[in-house]
Amino acid sequence: MDSLKGRDLLSMADLNSTELHTLLDFAAELKAGTRQPKCPNKVLGLVFSKASTRTRVSFSVAMYQLGGQVLDLNASVTQVGRGEPTTDTARVLDRYLDVVAIRTFQQSEIEEFAEYASIPVINALTDLEHPCQTLADLLTLKEAFGSLDNLTMTYLGDGNNVAHSLLLGCALAGVNIRVATPEGYAPNQAVVDQAIALSQGRSEVMITTDPKAAVENSHALYTDVWASMGEESEAEDRIPKFQPYQINQSMLDLAHQQAIVLHCLPAHRGEEITHDVMEGPHSKLWDQAENRLHAQKALLAAILNAT
Repeated sequence: MDSLKGRDLLSMADLNSTELHTLLDFAAELKAGTRQPKCPNKVLGLVFSKASTRTRVSFSVAMYQLGGQVLDLNASVTQVGRGEPTTDTARVLDRYLDVVAIRTFQQSEIEEFAEYASIPVINALTDLEHPCQTLADLLTLKEAFGSLDNLTMTYLGDGNNVAHSLLLGCALAGVNIRVATPEGYAPNQAVVDQAIALSQGRSEVMITTDPKAAVENSHALYTDVWASMGEESEAEDRIPKFQPYQINQSMLDLAHQQAIVLHCLPAHRGEEITHDVMEGPHSKLWDQAENRLHAQKALLAAILNAT
């Protein structure tokens, strides 16, 4: 993990294939309790401009378990809420913190922060990517099948930040990735092109509007809400367009016999996923949510060179 010491994670593409696999192995060891690194006296800052449950809590618990401390620096209690420039905030927090996790809107905001801060900066979600979620997703997939070799992940729904990081992460991990969206809701083409380049021919990258073709014999079915944060006004209009992409029992029947079901949460039961599938034997949603803790703990320990 030495290569990750002091590094930023702004995108899944900031990792290479070896680093990703090593990080997932490290997370599994932390979960099993076979390794217990510590970084006492280190301080993690959380700068969140968007609401959060899993990301906020999992980062906080991870840092506490590593022996460090956490400062919650949301906009309402800092000068960020009064319009202090990102460049100024970055240079000030750089003098106080050892690492910072940022949840914000534009990817350019977190990139600007990282440019002006020398401490490691972690993307805790932007409108473009959600790399920490993908680390947990791949850890969950590996747990379910014992290996990531020859597996296919299918994402159904909106081609959003979660879809973008899945495309990049699966490409790096050598996992086939299929993304099925309604017409007009496909993932960013630049991200798709980047995923194809990162895959280096090791895995398939499929973008389609046909959900059944994407799901056929897939090992994991994944979805997210149909309208992300900031798009709530579009939610009702999207329902009829996205209904064919719902993960339900009929869709699950088309997948691999041992397929798992994933969702980054929170979920709108009865919309993008049915209650019975969410609570059924194929669901790994709660393992997936728990794995946010272990994946981010591994990331923090690697970045901070914990021993």
